Amino acid sequence: MSTFIAGGNVSANGIRQHYLRYGGKGPALLLIPGITSPAITWGFVAERLGQHFDTYVLDVRGRGLSSSGPELDYGSEACAADIPAFAQALGLGSYHLIGHSMGARFALRAAARGAPGLQRLVLIDPPVSGPGRREYPSKLPWYVDSIRQAQTGMSGDDMRAFCPTWSDEQLALRAEWLHTCHEPAIVRAFNDFHDVDMHQDLANVTQPTLLMVAGRGGVIQPEDIAEIRELKPDIQVARVENAGHMIPWDDLPGFFAAFGTFLDHPLV
Repeated sequence: MSTFIAGGNVSANGIRQHYLRYGGKGPALLLIPGITSPAITWGFVAERLGQHFDTYVLDVRGRGLSSSGPELDYGSEACAADIPAFAQALGLGSYHLIGHSMGARFALRAAARGAPGLQRLVLIDPPVSGPGRREYPSKLPWYVDSIRQAQTGMSGDDMRAFCPTWSDEQLALRAEWLHTCHEPAIVRAFNDFHDVDMHQDLANVTQPTLLMVAGRGGVIQPEDIAEIRELKPDIQVARVENAGHMIPWDDLPGFFAAFGTFLDHPLV
């Protein structure tokens, strides 16, 4: 039985923020997807989260059905500020926050800047690139080329050239929604992976934090984990050994198992 309730829009931080809601009961949980992942592409994850939490999956600005266009600021500060503004607009006085990849960096910055009501933070394989650091493993043309093709129309089979390990259903959904990713928003986010250092935010996060690492992702190496632990000694680390960067796409049971009891509800 599906836990999906409805989609909705709120005005928060000066833009329209679109979300999908699952569950409707239990503690509130916000999920912030990655650089080219509209909220609907995380529906298969949110269905399970909705069994335990009042789950909201956000369309990050410039993606999906949230505000987009050339006039918006797509930098890390603005995108991070959208998160507590969204929670406030919905009257969520207490919530957990999960972010994947780019979404993890935005979630981390939101927590570091002060996010009233935030209880626990989960960072799923965030890019650890930044000034003076090694580059993010993916390259910008991979994103731009696929978006441009999606804007003219593409099938799931066409998408397979970009995501060869995904299922037919996953490919079809990405092909359907990728055109909603505003190219300047994606370029700015990708550049910020290299121009903005997420490490500066770690020491300013007071909430319990879980770092989930993809064992085959190549994004976070053992030396990165060691540095992160130095900056936030109380951080918990879980590895999903048989998954690449898109962890739940590669190993959904392993993804949920990695949470353990961090959110007080085992998700397996």
